[in-house]
Amino acid sequence: MLLRIEPFEDPQTGRYAIAIHYPADAERPLVTTAARYKSAAAAEQDMIAILSAAANNPPPVEPPNRR
Repeated sequence: MLLRIEPFEDPQTGRYAIAIHYPADAERPLVTTAARYKSAAAAEQDMIAILSAAANNPPPVEPPNRR
C-alpha cells in the first residue's frame, strides 16, 4: 500500500502542517504534524528529510538472546 503526504495551512496561525494518509486513499489522515512551517514547500522538505534519515538509520537489531 502507498501513503499520501499533504501539506495544509492552519487558518489560525497561517503556518503549514503535514497530514499523512495511510492508505493513500484514506479520507482522514492517520497522523498530522504541528503547524510549524512557514510554507508548504518547507513542510514537504522537512518530511522528506525525516523519512530519509529514518530509512538510512534503521534501529539496531536486538541480539537473539535478548528477544
